[in-house]
Amino acid sequence: MIPSSFPAKDEIARLSAGMLLEIGAVDFNAREPFTYASGLKGPTYVDCRKLISFPRIRSTLMDFLTVTVMRDAGFEAFDNIAGGETAGIPFAAFVSERMALPMSYVRKKPKGYGRNARIEGGMSEGQRVLLVEDMTTDGGSKVSFVEAIRETGATCGHTAVIFFYDIFPGSRQMLLDHGIALHSLCTWWDVLAVAKDRAAFDAETLSEVEAFLHDPREWQAAHP
Repeated sequence: MIPSSFPAKDEIARLSAGMLLEIGAVDFNAREPFTYASGLKGPTYVDCRKLISFPRIRSTLMDFLTVTVMRDAGFEAFDNIAGGETAGIPFAAFVSERMALPMSYVRKKPKGYGRNARIEGGMSEGQRVLLVEDMTTDGGSKVSFVEAIRETGATCGHTAVIFFYDIFPGSRQMLLDHGIALHSLCTWWDVLAVAKDRAAFDAETLSEVEAFLHDPREWQAAHP
């Protein structure tokens, strides 16, 4: 069912951040920083995949994501909802159900046999595709997925995510330079604000996290 309620954007951000904290999808630890895929360290961690195990929160966030996209991009702006392998696939399914649109998904790379396809499901030339993902850091993987979509002859000018880091300068502009508008529910800044309001972590940890968010590279250089 297509959601019919439209909370204000700042309220969506606050509620979304609170839900991610509630289920432990985000965590702060400055004393034992997390190691990221890049090998660098940081005091913040997010795993939106945990949402699939919490149906009430999951459903609310998918409603939020659907109304955010419709409000920002248009009610009749898309013909197909695509998820990025693998974390984006369930969320694309939830959004496509709400928007009553076909779903497909995009592989990270060709599967190497059969049709050697990157696109699974039905996607045709001229379709307007919305790429749905769980999160984005600097936007790089979104460009790869969008390029694969465009190779089919479809268009893709929008991506929607639950969580956007919003701490690396130029990431949103980089997407715009590739013709991709980013829609998101909340950022690290929203999570930090809610964590402070709830006193979810000790003051020292919150201070370290805030320092990291303002300058991740400087913080990482000081914490090799």
